[in-house]
Amino acid sequence: MFKSFLCSMLLVLISGCSQQVAIKPSDPMIEINRPTPELDYVQRQLLAQYKDWHGTPHQWGGISKNGVDCSGLVKLTFKQLFSIYLPRTTAKQVKVGYSIKRQQLRTGDLVFFKTGINVRHVGIMVDEFQFFHASSSRGVILSRLDNPYWNRHYWQSRRVDL
Repeated sequence: MFKSFLCSMLLVLISGCSQQVAIKPSDPMIEINRPTPELDYVQRQLLAQYKDWHGTPHQWGGISKNGVDCSGLVKLTFKQLFSIYLPRTTAKQVKVGYSIKRQQLRTGDLVFFKTGINVRHVGIMVDEFQFFHASSSRGVILSRLDNPYWNRHYWQSRRVDL
């Protein structure tokens, strides 16, 4: 029995020594949401726009300071700040730019939610946690993406080159 044990151990050692394992150096950590001077500028512009529109009441189909809806706010913000003309409705805005993963969100990205059977909502990311939007109950506000309500209703994100 001792002899078979020694043979087994020898076999394990021999087979273990014959394997070559290539060890690759680990890749440097890549920061997806790395801040840049351009994104800092975009963030300052969006925060100024938010301050200007904060408290504006929600109004379906509205696109003025008397009342604005979410897609109207996104449309006019992109036009005023970046000279980018987006469609008027959330249904069409969700088709512009290109799809990105939630983990890739950064300042200026569009974030979409399904808040009802046929109800869609859109906002603009101010940083990787907060977005600026026209809430149907509270008007123009900043909200956190990790808020349980928004987290539960998150649908998709899109990036429009600024």
